Amino acid sequence: MTGSVRRFTTDNARVRKQANDQSERDSERTKHEQDETLTCPECGSESLVSDSEHGETVCDDCGLVVEEDEIDRGPEWRAFNSSEKDQKSRVGAPTTNMMHDKGLSTNIGWQNKDAYGRSLSSRQREKMQRLRTWNERFRTRDSKERNLKQALGEIDRMASALGLPDNVRETASVIYRRALNDDLLPGRSIEGVATSSLYAAARMAGTPRSLDEITNVSRVEKDEIARTYRYVVRELKLEIQPADPEQYVPRFASDLGLADETERRARQLLKTAKKQGVHSGKSPVGLAAAAVYAASLLTNDKVTQNEVSEVANISEVTIRNRYHELLEAEEQIQTP
Repeated sequence: MTGSVRRFTTDNARVRKQANDQSERDSERTKHEQDETLTCPECGSESLVSDSEHGETVCDDCGLVVEEDEIDRGPEWRAFNSSEKDQKSRVGAPTTNMMHDKGLSTNIGWQNKDAYGRSLSSRQREKMQRLRTWNERFRTRDSKERNLKQALGEIDRMASALGLPDNVRETASVIYRRALNDDLLPGRSIEGVATSSLYAAARMAGTPRSLDEITNVSRVEKDEIARTYRYVVRELKLEIQPADPEQYVPRFASDLGLADETERRARQLLKTAKKQGVHSGKSPVGLAAAAVYAASLLTNDKVTQNEVSEVANISEVTIRNRYHELLEAEEQIQTP
């Protein structure tokens, strides 16, 4: 028994000695690697400066960039005092106005699978379904949150159908929140105010859509959208400039597959029309469609009036009338 204890003690001592030797070798290797890293390979200087702005480590003597593309592990925001730092500090995804709870609540997946991808048992599925039900009830605890959830879902649906970017959806969500907080919804439908918010946001972002295009993806009539839009803009005091016909040209030219030269020629026709005052009182969508059609003829990149009419969602008569007006304005500029 005594011999067994002695052998056990000897083995433990041998293991501890090997572990200590390995630790010393690792520390020496790490120190050696640090010494190599902290030394300039060009001049051998140890005065290296870390440039966090450019993500580089530079030799202060010879100017050699020793390391580049370093990882910035700090936050993407700046804070100038402790309270601002605490306010901006966060974990997880950033908040967004495009969700009724700004993305701060919990979502329970619908896959009915665990972390290893295995299917849940019937009892566990029933439990998860109850959790989803209660989670949904907690997320929308009052009528205001239910209203906001329905409206933001409607804005997201229409923006996707119209191909509008995220910044337009964010702006539309903010406009709707303001309308809801200012009690502008009584007597008006949720869909109508949501559609008007999206229409206003698209114009504010410089990516306007015509009222007919908005109507095609909305669940309310054109007259109601126009009436609600005027009301929301007036009550919220939104600063929205009149739509510029040139903002519609890139989309029309892209949908028709026209060349860049045709798009530039259409912009030139519209600029000439503005100088001559032809655009006053005219629909910007009609002017843009007519300019695209006229430019396609001038650059021999021909498209039919029917094709332009379908893309712009206006009548061929409007294109013909505006097309002649644009060409007349062009002739007046060129005539000495």
